[in-house]
Amino acid sequence: MASRALTPYQLIASLTMALLATCHAGSIAVYWGQNNEVSLPETCASGNYEFVIIAFLSKFGNGQRPQMDLAGHCDPSSGGCESISNDIRSCQRRGVKVLLSIGGADGSYGLSSPDDARQVAIYLWNNFLGGTSSSRPLGDAVLDGIDFDIEYGGDKFWNDLARDIKRLGNSLDSRKRVLLSAAPQCPFPDEWDGSAIATGLFDYVWVQFYDNPECEFKADAEAFMDAWRRWVSVPAGKVFLGLPASKDAANNGFIPAGELTSRVLPLIKGSPKYGGVMLWSKFYDDRTGYSSAIKSHV
Repeated sequence: MASRALTPYQLIASLTMALLATCHAGSIAVYWGQNNEVSLPETCASGNYEFVIIAFLSKFGNGQRPQMDLAGHCDPSSGGCESISNDIRSCQRRGVKVLLSIGGADGSYGLSSPDDARQVAIYLWNNFLGGTSSSRPLGDAVLDGIDFDIEYGGDKFWNDLARDIKRLGNSLDSRKRVLLSAAPQCPFPDEWDGSAIATGLFDYVWVQFYDNPECEFKADAEAFMDAWRRWVSVPAGKVFLGLPASKDAANNGFIPAGELTSRVLPLIKGSPKYGGVMLWSKFYDDRTGYSSAIKSHV
């Protein structure tokens, strides 16, 4: 059967729909480093993720010597993680952004003053970003940015830290733009990250819509959508839906892949600031294949 040529109106409509689909296409971010998951190169080679967040720098601020915790992967304190530099560069060559997450649910961190925030920013710049140091925990690879996963320790001075990191990233010595991301809890505004996000300096906000029953997605989506609308109103680049990659990854808030793609994503993908889905974590995703199941729908 011969095909009919599209009228100008149909062509414009078709192109418009394609553009809208492209504009709201999302990506997947995943946390890596806290369990016995596959290596960074294997993670990035999967093609499932646009962002990999190394977790965590769990000790810093208040005059403490900063310390990383990468579970069983390697021991940063003895220089055992410097070989990860090649893995980071392997990911970046594939177009995957690699960030360092500071904070986490366990650890010892906090900021006591604007000067304390400045010192932490300088440490991050020199040891993980575009600066120089003789003791870079992950070697000489230059990470793409810093993620704020602040879950205790007060809400003061995180905005100062964000400004100082961005200021260093905009310095004449910087070779590439420094990204900032945050992982707030879904109750709005976040108790710890709220003031930092309000600076308008964050490129990505992956909101934890789990372990917070009051704003998780349930049969009645009203509370979930109320929280989502609040989060997409913040002065940030893109907002991601943060989820556990399996039932075992969180106390509650897991959404089966089929329900996510058929019921949840259609509710939020029309948001101009929709960025995609963040998963906790690569360890659990390895076991469920969650990212593979949702990737074509995100």
